Amino acid sequence: MARILDLAVITGILLGIGSVLISYFGNPVNSGICISCFLENLAGSLQLHDELRMSYIRPELIGFILGAFLVAVKTRRFKVTGGSSPIIRFFLGFFIIVGCAVFIGCPIKMIIRLAAGDLTAVAAVLGMMFGVWLGAKHIKAGVFLDREKNLPKINGYIVPALAILLLVFIIMEPAFIKEGRTGPAALHAPVLLSLALGLIIGGFAQRSGLCITGGFRNFFLFKETTLLSGVIAFFVTALVVSFATRQFNFGLNGQPASHLSHGWTFLAMVLVGLASVIIDGCPFRQIIKAGQGDIDAGITTLGMLAGAALVISWSMRSTSAGPEFAGKIAVLCGLIFCQIVIINYRTAGKRV
Repeated sequence: MARILDLAVITGILLGIGSVLISYFGNPVNSGICISCFLENLAGSLQLHDELRMSYIRPELIGFILGAFLVAVKTRRFKVTGGSSPIIRFFLGFFIIVGCAVFIGCPIKMIIRLAAGDLTAVAAVLGMMFGVWLGAKHIKAGVFLDREKNLPKINGYIVPALAILLLVFIIMEPAFIKEGRTGPAALHAPVLLSLALGLIIGGFAQRSGLCITGGFRNFFLFKETTLLSGVIAFFVTALVVSFATRQFNFGLNGQPASHLSHGWTFLAMVLVGLASVIIDGCPFRQIIKAGQGDIDAGITTLGMLAGAALVISWSMRSTSAGPEFAGKIAVLCGLIFCQIVIINYRTAGKRV
């Protein structure tokens, strides 16, 4: 247990240092590492949406997947499993990105923003914690998705192979891959630095199992603090590095990539927290699990990619002026979907 605790804290420290420094070297401010933003960028680069300003293959994503894959293979933890409610996981992944887009950031970016002094992230933290608490209550009531089963290893190699293909696209720069020259897509650290950072964090995250929502879930369920210690280490480290690099800006107004619609921020992150508990992992954890052979996480990742494309194409997101109307409706639909899943699996559990 002590070794796992140490790994979680080390992973949190690496995430805190890396997420702030990668902004210092070129990534968007307060958004050094953000899984939802990265997926929106990836969707644009693959022409899944037409917003060129949001189109860029983020090497960090590739690094997370391959880092987790290489460490899992090296430590013989590469276990290929799947088959647990795949279509439900796909849509929960979709709605998680909807929630992230309305807040403007995933749980990792939420912590980065808070550590940089962005007080608009407070509502997000409260919303995510409430969503995780709700999910934990349903787990205690016996709500679980179907049990996964072992699958042939070929299934587990597909997501890492796709990550390698994306790396080839970065190197070869084929004409069908789009890269924005203005806006968020133009803000990025050097490719090798981003890739190296992703590989290191991905490897440590695979060993430690660090998960933002998982840390709070375990605390609410068992008063267990191993993963939560990693989350706290992440926040404290990011806070220190933000001060050290002069990126700390305390306040509500004028924060980068933020808005003041705190009620919708709260609801959006309730959705993210609740859905993440149902599928056992925040967006970052889903990426890591997909790299280590979890096919269910791979399906969720594809759902998140679909969500990343449609939140742009269908305007289901927020701007600095606040959430778009379609984004508000999508958040409510996501919360309803989560409740329908919970009710049905609670009923199924009672029948068993």
